[in-house]
Amino acid sequence: MVWPIRSRIISSVLRSKAPLVASYVHGDSLVSSITRPCPKFMNWVRKDGCHASAAASLPSFKEKQPEDIGNENKGLDVGNMTEIDGYLNLFGLMKQRFLNFKNQKYMKELDHYESLAEAQYPKFMVIACADSRVCPSNILGFQPGEVFMIRNIANLVPMMKNGPSECNAALQFAVTTLQVENILVIGHSSCAGIEALMKMQEDTEPRNYIHNWVANGKVAKSKTKAATSHLCFDQQCRFCEKESINQSLLNLLSYPWIKDRVRKDLLSIHGGYYDFSKCSFEKWTLDFKECNVNEERSSYVVKEKEFWC
Repeated sequence: MVWPIRSRIISSVLRSKAPLVASYVHGDSLVSSITRPCPKFMNWVRKDGCHASAAASLPSFKEKQPEDIGNENKGLDVGNMTEIDGYLNLFGLMKQRFLNFKNQKYMKELDHYESLAEAQYPKFMVIACADSRVCPSNILGFQPGEVFMIRNIANLVPMMKNGPSECNAALQFAVTTLQVENILVIGHSSCAGIEALMKMQEDTEPRNYIHNWVANGKVAKSKTKAATSHLCFDQQCRFCEKESINQSLLNLLSYPWIKDRVRKDLLSIHGGYYDFSKCSFEKWTLDFKECNVNEERSSYVVKEKEFWC
């Protein structure tokens, strides 16, 4: 079926500054080649907003959708998913959120999103927990293009010697290709991953993927047990939530390309801790010059501590 707006979309793409892409099908794969170089990332930052003419050239939500779309999703743009029942209503809410994003943000910042379509130049890499309550972009206000992010159970960074994982693959790309200037590891209160680590026995089942993953924090667990033997289990978990962050900061230095850039002051490593109950955030920076990093025994020193509440 040919939509009546197709010619307008093609026309707007030809007039835009987005990269020219030639595509063809080879077997079952779509092959693309980009022929236009990337612009400087910050060229989009201007106070006068997006190009009105470029925005006008793109079809608006009202042009593309039936007149009764507002009634279809009436009331879905308020509240949250925990208050919505039913599969269709959940995706109706998601659809309305996307369309709100398109009209209220994308179209109003068109220059910025055109630049992002060509390249990314984030200054931050964030490693956060996969917990649904931890959303760094929501908590810290990161905007599209500002942060390269990975989320895993208990926001852990394994040592390089532990072999390949999605975490260290993302680290390599962020540091060597994107050349981020900051890595921020964010932990949080009431972390179920840290609780699993603290309860874990040494003889774990090989197919228990959760235990196999959180075992990357066993050094932090050992330090926690030694320092907090007089505390109750919940207090030990709270201690380990922060200890595991600092151990991950040390583990980052086991990657040569990270350690080299930190030594040259091209990269800084930071820790962060989000407390749900208090809605507070702690931030600190690893003091590389004062750290002792070796496989036998390592220690860390932090600086530039801040408490936001």
